Amino acid sequence: MEQKADVLVRIKEGYPKMSKSHKAIAGYILDNYDQAVFMTAAKLGEAVGISESTVVRFASAMGYAGYPQFQKKLEECVRNKLNGVQRIGAKYGKSSQSEIINSVLNADIEKIEDTIQNLDVASFETAVNTLLEADTVYIMGLRSNEPLAAFLHFYLNMIREKVVLINTTSISETFEQMIRIGEKDCFVGISFPRYSMRTLKAMEFANDRNAKVIAVTDSIHSPMNLYSSCNLLARSDMVSIVDSLVAPLSVINALVVALCLRSPEEVRRNLEMLEETWNNYQVYLNDEINFIDDEPILDYSLRKDED
Repeated sequence: MEQKADVLVRIKEGYPKMSKSHKAIAGYILDNYDQAVFMTAAKLGEAVGISESTVVRFASAMGYAGYPQFQKKLEECVRNKLNGVQRIGAKYGKSSQSEIINSVLNADIEKIEDTIQNLDVASFETAVNTLLEADTVYIMGLRSNEPLAAFLHFYLNMIREKVVLINTTSISETFEQMIRIGEKDCFVGISFPRYSMRTLKAMEFANDRNAKVIAVTDSIHSPMNLYSSCNLLARSDMVSIVDSLVAPLSVINALVVALCLRSPEEVRRNLEMLEETWNNYQVYLNDEINFIDDEPILDYSLRKDED
């Protein structure tokens, strides 16, 4: 491997061929690199639950002369990633507020246009069919991708039954939540740079259990594509510390609309049921309180006229 390669990129690219113990080290570093950079080989091994010598061998397998050189390169990599605020200052430091908003919004428009040009329509159609036909759909997106996963889960739950949102910071709890996944099920993994190793591991597990795996990510080079049979790609660039997720959200929104159009009767029944429930339990408009003579009057739709 060339020494110019980013150490985190090396780890991501080499992950699929790693041994079990090396995968454990890789996963920990990718999810906690800001902490791992300060750890000795012994401390890192202790955190992962493996020996110090295994950590040293991992560093060598990554192409470094030893753990000290590996740690130095990791430190350089982390320093570059944590300089995001400085990069914002360089790009927008002398801009007016109107120039900032125009620049950011135009950049988002460009990302959506690029996504329109490069999205694989066949993959999109496959994703729609898979989500409709699966017995249970599991959805996972962590960190900045969590709102995307929650958005898809919210609307998919209106369209069909058995939709599970995996939301945990523990990899063991992740597997516990999807322990029953099988060949009749579907797993949707959503991850954009910086990619989540926990999401990747969950996708690997789903693939090993012969479930259909859909990746929502940014590039054909994304590690999320390693275990997926269907890839939905959307541009997502980082303006320093802020992830631009406009294009990914648009793709997920289009997915929801397509699913609704394929199951209009099911959606109508579910929405009518929800509307009735909202009315009965005063979730939205009917939760208003009118005061007459300083006494609240509540209108409960389920309350029967007892007078």
